[in-house]
Amino acid sequence: MDNRLFVEAVLYRYRAGTPWRDLPERFGDRKNVHRRFSRWSKSSVWERLFSRLAADADNEYAMIDSTIAGAQKVGADQTIGRSRGGLSTKIHTMADALGKPVRFFLTGGEAYDLVGADHLLPSMSADTLIADKAFDADERVIEPLTRIDKAFVIPPKANRLTIRGYDRELYKTRHRIENFFAKLK
Repeated sequence: MDNRLFVEAVLYRYRAGTPWRDLPERFGDRKNVHRRFSRWSKSSVWERLFSRLAADADNEYAMIDSTIAGAQKVGADQTIGRSRGGLSTKIHTMADALGKPVRFFLTGGEAYDLVGADHLLPSMSADTLIADKAFDADERVIEPLTRIDKAFVIPPKANRLTIRGYDRELYKTRHRIENFFAKLK
């Protein structure tokens, strides 16, 4: 099986949300596809592939957000936590100006969005960050960005003592990271 067909099989499986046993025959023997997927995962091929694709990011600005994904605890060493909906994982993502992911960070479902910001912001290469109100935190987001001369477009929380302005037109482009999460789910 060539690499293109294999990657298409993996993408199909995750996009459709089907188990490996329901993989269509046009992708070849499902056991071989699953075996190769497992080997690539263990040898970090997927991570290297993602890093290579993320290196070609549109760094006009970056967006950050997170979403919860349901999870089942199978073994040890997993980022699964208990939230309102039960066991879940939180996917913290930084995306480029086109809404394509450039970095991920996983936590248990109970984690705050700022936990992801702590891990993702130091590697941000864009000059501007677009984020929702969950990232309106002086010490963890705004001050570190200001110290390194990076701009931010974050609407202020309603309980702020001093309300600051933000670029409402640029903020409208944040829908691209939401579209990414919609595709992911």
